[in-house]
Amino acid sequence: MIASSKTIDSPAINSIAGDTPAIVTEKGVLKAGENLVARTMIGRIAATGLLVQSKADATDGSEQPIGALVHAADATTGQKPVQYYKAGCFFADALVWDASFDATAQAVALDKTMISVR
Repeated sequence: MIASSKTIDSPAINSIAGDTPAIVTEKGVLKAGENLVARTMIGRIAATGLLVQSKADATDGSEQPIGALVHAADATTGQKPVQYYKAGCFFADALVWDASFDATAQAVALDKTMISVR
């Protein structure tokens, strides 16, 4: 009999680059309609407090990332409670950015968070 394998979404594998700043997580609610992979950079809609993928061209407050999702989250059928990294040191290629953020915009956005990259 051949052993089976299963892929597990583990945010710690190949994403954490150091221990300064320390990892800090927070809880929030992902807006209905979002379907995001682990470590997607998210922002908060100012009017509702709901979380969405951060997009540089947004004008609702979510253009400023507040963190990265710990796990993949599918809220296509309704709002979903999620956990996100508010602080930590990550490998740059582990974070998932919307295409509206170029490298300079990513650096500027991270300057306003407690997330650092290597």
